[in-house]
Amino acid sequence: MTTQPSERRVALGSPSGFLAYGFGSGLAPWAPGTFGTLAAVPFALLLKNLALPAYLLLLLALFALGVTVCTRASERLGRHDPGGIVWDEMVGYWLTIALVPLHWAWLAGAFLAFRFFDILKPWPIRAVEKRFGGGLGIMLDDIVAAVYALLVLQLANLLINAYG
Repeated sequence: MTTQPSERRVALGSPSGFLAYGFGSGLAPWAPGTFGTLAAVPFALLLKNLALPAYLLLLLALFALGVTVCTRASERLGRHDPGGIVWDEMVGYWLTIALVPLHWAWLAGAFLAFRFFDILKPWPIRAVEKRFGGGLGIMLDDIVAAVYALLVLQLANLLINAYG
């Protein structure tokens, strides 16, 4: 009988595992996706200092990196999209905040909106998750959740500017 490596060993045993597990945040004993999103917040403060084209280009590169590291981690564990793989939540949060002001209220709202859509998985998020395998599937469903959250935040911004 062969045994699968433990999540801790995968998360801490290689650079790709360490990234896939959100610098270890995905090892949280409960709600690892929420802890992974929380781990993304300090980096968001740095990313928001970039000009939007550079920010989006970097996000594209981080997405591509995520496909690779999430594929490796899930293959090493022998499971598709283990909860501890949270690089997808991190990139999803960074996409969610791409167009909002750098202010704690917007960052918190982005956190809540992204987690809401990532947990609830309304159509087509769940369909995307089931349709694509490997690291691409792991990453894409969170990107769709981020787009939903980003749209909600943009609507809120529009309403605040129009009526606030």
